[in-house]
This record gives sequence, C-alpha cells and structure tokens, in this order.
Amino acid sequence: MAERSFAREVQDLRLGAGETFRGEGILAVTKALLQSGVGYVAGYQGAPISHLMDVLADAQGILGELGVHFEHSASEAAAAATLAASVNYPIRGAVTWKSTAGTNVACDALSNLASGGVLGGALIVIGEDYGEGSSIMQERTHAFAMKSQIWLMDPRPNLPSIVAAVEHGFALSEASNTPVMLQLRIRACHVHGSFAASDNRKPAFPLSRALENPVRDPMRIVLPPASYLHEQEKIKTRWPNAVRYIREHGLNETFEGDIADLGIITQGGMYNGVIRALHGLGLATIDGTTRIPLHVLNITYPLVDEDLAAFCATKRAVLMVEEGQPEFLEQALNTILRRADIQTRIAGKDALPMAGEYTAQVLSDGLRAFLAKHAPDLPLAQPPDPRPLLAQPEIAALAQAVPPRPPSFCTGCPERPIFAAMKLVQQELGPHHITGDIGCHLFALNEPFNIGSSTMGYGLGSASASAFQVPPQPGKTSKRALSVMGDGGFWHNGLVNGIGNAVYNRHDSVTVIVDNHYSAATGGQDLLSSRAEPQGRSTNHPIEDAVRGVGATWVRRIDRTYDVAKLRDTLREALTTKDAGPKFVIASSECMLNRQRRERPLFAAAAKRGERVIKPRFGVDEDVCTGDHACIRLSGCPSLSTKPSNDPLKPDPVATIDQSCVGCGNCGEVAEAAVLCPSFYRADIIHNPSWWDRTVAALRSRAIAWLQARRSARVLAVS
Repeated sequence: MAERSFAREVQDLRLGAGETFRGEGILAVTKALLQSGVGYVAGYQGAPISHLMDVLADAQGILGELGVHFEHSASEAAAAATLAASVNYPIRGAVTWKSTAGTNVACDALSNLASGGVLGGALIVIGEDYGEGSSIMQERTHAFAMKSQIWLMDPRPNLPSIVAAVEHGFALSEASNTPVMLQLRIRACHVHGSFAASDNRKPAFPLSRALENPVRDPMRIVLPPASYLHEQEKIKTRWPNAVRYIREHGLNETFEGDIADLGIITQGGMYNGVIRALHGLGLATIDGTTRIPLHVLNITYPLVDEDLAAFCATKRAVLMVEEGQPEFLEQALNTILRRADIQTRIAGKDALPMAGEYTAQVLSDGLRAFLAKHAPDLPLAQPPDPRPLLAQPEIAALAQAVPPRPPSFCTGCPERPIFAAMKLVQQELGPHHITGDIGCHLFALNEPFNIGSSTMGYGLGSASASAFQVPPQPGKTSKRALSVMGDGGFWHNGLVNGIGNAVYNRHDSVTVIVDNHYSAATGGQDLLSSRAEPQGRSTNHPIEDAVRGVGATWVRRIDRTYDVAKLRDTLREALTTKDAGPKFVIASSECMLNRQRRERPLFAAAAKRGERVIKPRFGVDEDVCTGDHACIRLSGCPSLSTKPSNDPLKPDPVATIDQSCVGCGNCGEVAEAAVLCPSFYRADIIHNPSWWDRTVAALRSRAIAWLQARRSARVLAVS
C-alpha cells in the first residue's frame, strides 16, 4: 500500500496529440516514457522517485494495453540488470532508483552495461537526492557517470524540458550505443506545469519478438579481449556520436543578454534557481529573460567542447554554477578553454560554496560576489534578505528556549516499543554495541532512545556487527553485539549479506528484524512478506521461513510488538542464552501510518452510514501520575507530552495524551513493563451507540457522580 494513490492522475496518461497534459514532474516522466515507445520499466523506490514507481504501479492497466512490462525490482542491482534486454535487441527500456546509494548498489550491472554498450535505448532515471532535504550522504551521480562513461542529462526543471529529456535520452542512447542517466532533483520530480502531449506508442520491437528470435553477440559481453575493445569504442565511436547528437538537436541551450562580456554556465537543474537569483538582483525578468547570457547544460556529461569555447570566447569572465563537490565541470571547463587558448576568467567555487545545496539565497550571494569582482559598476537591486531577521534577539532567544526536534517515529509506530524493550534490557544487562540499518528504525538513534552506534547501508545492520565476534574469555562476562534490520533491508540484501553471512561465519550475535509489513521508509510499498495481496504480485512469504531456510536455528517471532514485556524477555533470552550461533528476533506489527491510511476511510464511511464503530483512545489520570516522566523517556510518542498539574502538592508537570493518539496502547504497555505508575487508562469512543451503550453510559455517569459527591463531602468534612 503506497503512501499515495495515483489512480485518478494516471488516466491523464491516455491523453494524445493535440491535448494538454497537466500535472507534476513525476507524472510527466511516465507520460514521456509511454510516448517514447518504452518496452519495459523496472526500478527500486526511494526519494525523490518513489512516486514514479507508484504511478507505474497504478498505471499497469495502461501499460498492459501498450505491451509494456513493469516490475518492482528487489534492489537497484536487479533493476539495472533488467537493462540487459536492450543489449542485443532494439528495445527501449527504463529503470529508476534513488541515487547515489542506489547507483552504488547497481554499479556492477551498470559497469557491464556501459562497457558492452546497448542496441536499444537504455534510460536510467536517477532521483538526485542532494541538499538539505537529502536522506543520504552528500554525493553526486556525476562521478559515476564519468567513471563508467554513461551520459548524464540534467534538464531544466519544467515539464516540457523534462519530457524532451526523456524522449531525447532514448534517442541519444541509441545514437551512441550508450546508456543514459536522466538526473531529477527533488524539486524537478514535484514541479507542476503542463506540456503538449503526444500519442502513446507501443514498443517498436516487442519483448515477445526477442524471445522468439534470440540474438547473441559475444563482443557485447565484458570479457577480454572484447572489454579492451569496448574502452577504445567508447572514445573513438560512442563519445563522438553522442556529441554529434547533442549538437545537432541543440540539447544544451544558450540564452542571450545585453551584458554580453559576462556569462553564466549552469547545470540544467540549477536554471530555476539562477533565474530567481538574477531576478532578485534586477538582472532577469520573472519569465526568464536575462541580461547576463546563460549557457544551460541540459547534458552535463559529456561536455561539448566547441559550444563551451564559442560561448566563452567573447566573455571577460564566466561563472560556472555547479552544485556539489568536487568541481568536475569547473575543472573540465578550464581545461577546454586553456586547450583552445581562450583566456576568459572562470569563476565557480571561489564565488559559490564548495559544498551544500544551492538555494536561491546562496546563488544570489554567489552572483553578487562574482559581479562585484568582474562588474563592480553594475547597479544591482537589493532583494529582501531573511538573515538579519533571524538574527534578531527575540528569534535567537526563541531558538534557545525551544529545543530542536530531531526526526522521530510516527504516532503509534510499532517500532517504538522495540526500542523501549531494548532500553529496559540494557538497564538490566548493561550497554551493548548496537548497529543500525537504513529505515524508519534508524530514528532510534535520536531521543529518547539513543540507540545505535553506526549504520552502513540498506540491509547491512547485521553485517555491521561482523567484527564484534569475540570468543568468551574466562572470568569475564561476555556481551553479544546487537543489530537491527528492517524488512525492506532484509529483502533488499540483508538475507544474504546479513543473515546468511552470520550463519555461515557462526556469529554469536543477536539481530532484531523489524517486520512492519511494508517497505515503509520508501513510501509503504509491498514486499515479499507483506500481508496484502496486490494484483500480479506474490506476497505473504514469512521472513521466519527465509531466515530458517539459510540455516538459522535460534529464531523467535513476536507478532505484536506493542507487547513490551514479551519483547524485553525475548531480547534478554537472546543476549544471555548459551546456545551457539546467531540469534534472530523477528518483531512484527503493521506500520501504523499505512494502517491508518487504510482504516480511517473505512471507519469514516461506516460512521457516516450510521454503523456502530469504536475508536480506542488512551489518557492519563493526573491524580495518579507521579510527574517523573519516565513513561515519556521510554516511549517518546508525539502524542504523549506534559501539562501543568492542577494539584498544588505536585509542582512538576504531569503527563498528558493529546488528540493525535491512535490508540496503539504502547504508553500503557511501557508503563507496565517498566513498573511505572499505573496512570494510563483506555477509553472507547463509540460512534452511533446502541440503546444498550447509552444505558450503560448513563449508569456509569450516575455511579461516578455519586462517588465524586461522596469524595467531595469527605474533603469538606476534613477541612
């Protein structure tokens, strides 16, 4: 169950020539694929291209009509290997994943693909997750493109440019027999706009024809001596063909301006930010008309030497706008100009930051520094600068008074009690070395759990503890390393690199496999172990069976993670048992976010029909609450906070549960397992109550009122 349904939007994919397509960037990419006659699409979800996979999943009916094969790949490597269909056959294929972590996973297949080359167009849609909103390390796809000589497109972030990039990407790939990467930043994936649609095209060479007429070419397989020839072919044939196509079709764009002795060269993805910064300085209009000439690199690799030299030849100075580091493009530009004996001054990382996201404010500062040096007499507007406002004493005082809120688990998340149980076990057995993994469970690194010493990659939680296999020493208490792995990471590569590796090497460690029924961190997509039954997919394959299938013997399964006491006892057993070999605890409960997405509409519809439905809620009896807030430190639920006490004898704030509570019961379970004050209570809110519900409620109200009156009378008597 993906986090968002595109069932309505995908109907626009049927639009044809003469019609206007309106929507966001990720939908435009899908429409462009269909207009290009793609034969197959595969990929692995992750920001910012998760919705591309979700759109394709919702559009399977349309894909089927066109004869397009689509599948969710088990990993980025599996997706990249799918492009093998384009090596020997004129079939257009596209794959997608989140970079750069995904590209690293896929690099084996990509390197072979780039070396042998392709006959059909091979397009790799890369979600360039870079900048302050990134969830991965700050790296760039550009380095891998250069390493394997895969052409890299970075289109201007508007729908016509993105659609043109998809269509030209296939053609460029076929013209140069080289796979092409289409880089899309977060803002490009979600930018809204419109473009003139074209008719969808069935694959010119269907997959069925390839199966009926198999072709093999040993020279396309990466083995000596063919691999040595591939290296020469890249330089002598493929590269010149790619440059020729880029020039003939004008894929890079030049926008002239009246300040002709200066210039800006920018990555296509940076175009909107550059125009915004120029507009703020009074050097461009809102529609993109610029006073300083721009050369926009919609293809950032390979560079076209002749075009860059021609642009710079008439300029005193040129600013190279290149986000990220190292400055690959700036170095290449300097080399191109020096070889052509062009003495234009090149600015780049001296005016702009070496690292970090190039926001409009950053670009504005960089442009101002560039112009101050090379055009000091040019009058510039003074756009509003928010930084002085943020430096005001009131704002600074607010920042000191309000603590930062690190990312954390959702309200009711079933992973929260797992780490509460870990804290309780460590309180009893002492601290353990705990390795983390990629996924929602990584939030345990932050308050209030503070659990986890490292995270090395998706599905590598168990492997990260491999070095900590220390034999027991006489007279010393031996501790076992503890690791965490999610179900998404488990099926991605954790089964082999984590569980299989631990079994084969006879690790004496403990691995907790968090099974929340989905690949929750990437948007709630289904997995092999999901309980749902999506059309055309095989699910309901228990993780426990796979773990035992590779030879694990000590396996425990807990089907309700909110049972904190059971989790605590199971973890204690795993960490103290004398049984040899790796120990695995599978903690399973459905992702609360996806559960609420499914159940809330059903609940609302039933209540609207007048059916009797019950919503459980939890609360805190402030008369019982001790105010030590241990429950908050062990739970950390966003719905659990504090409020001032109404009791003058309790100066400390008491715990309270707000209206965002989803009734998971974790707070009460934690309080019971940790032997905290019994202040939590459950209340069932009944919608459309029956006559019996009303009668019972009336009796309860009368009994409570009588008890309250009796208590008040006693208090007055004592006074």
